[in-house]
Amino acid sequence: MTVTPVSRSTRHVHHTHRTLSSPWATMGAIIIAAVWTVPTLGLFVSSWRPANQITTSGWWTFFAHPEVTVDNYTTTMNFVSSRITVAQSLVNSLTITIPATVIPIMLALMAAYALAWIDFRGRHVLFVAIFSLQIVPLQMLLVPLLRLYSGGVEIGGTQIIPSFPANSLGSGFAQVWITHTMSALPLATFMLHNALASIPVDIMEAAQIDGAGHGQIFRRLALPLAMPTIASYAIFQFLWVWNDLLVATIFTSGRNAPVTKILADLSGVHGQQWYLLTAGTFVAIIVPLIVFFALQRFFVRGLLAGATKG
Repeated sequence: MTVTPVSRSTRHVHHTHRTLSSPWATMGAIIIAAVWTVPTLGLFVSSWRPANQITTSGWWTFFAHPEVTVDNYTTTMNFVSSRITVAQSLVNSLTITIPATVIPIMLALMAAYALAWIDFRGRHVLFVAIFSLQIVPLQMLLVPLLRLYSGGVEIGGTQIIPSFPANSLGSGFAQVWITHTMSALPLATFMLHNALASIPVDIMEAAQIDGAGHGQIFRRLALPLAMPTIASYAIFQFLWVWNDLLVATIFTSGRNAPVTKILADLSGVHGQQWYLLTAGTFVAIIVPLIVFFALQRFFVRGLLAGATKG
């Protein structure tokens, strides 16, 4: 019987696993998590304190002289800016974030599958080109997109791409959906390509031998195996779009404004009501917390998808 020696990479993986699972590593992780949580705890405590105490003393004094009020949350929920309340802006944020998360994932899945498993000329060059688009900052897209949305694209006097005025599609949200989709596609395609490319070749060949076409393989095989990566990217994209202020400031207005734009007005023109941000912040993070905890079991699995193959 021949004994196969353990490869250097396997020994390195085992050593890393023992190091990261040691008691000292666990204790260090707990300490880092506790330190990271302190500012959030302070903000949460401050959101329940009276305004005069927030502005005159530190949040830690609450434990010596506890006094609780809901006035900050009441004032925040009743706040009106540009004819819209905070509650309405939360609905707008959902209206913006859900399509801006689903659309790029759907497009990136089809592109990633084609780049990973459909053999066509130039697919590797195309993948590198898509990957390199991640270095393009969103700020560089704003002026061209504003011109596109307002006037479309004309060549030789013929309009080949129509304009998208603010009230043309989706009750004024189409511009935001398109902008977030364009900025999200490079990273989404890269992550999903790595996940799909890590599927063993034997499984794909067996499906093709059984007579399955690319459509059936995509629906019944690729999608279930890529679900952890899809969920992890959905968390990232949902949080990025939900917390976005730049695109919201440029492409939304009036009753279409999301919660981030309303929170920017919550503190007042000169910041005289900054204490309301303590409550407004926690109102705004309720939905992202629900999404994260609902999908967290896929999070680490999705980040590691494609790290090893075989």
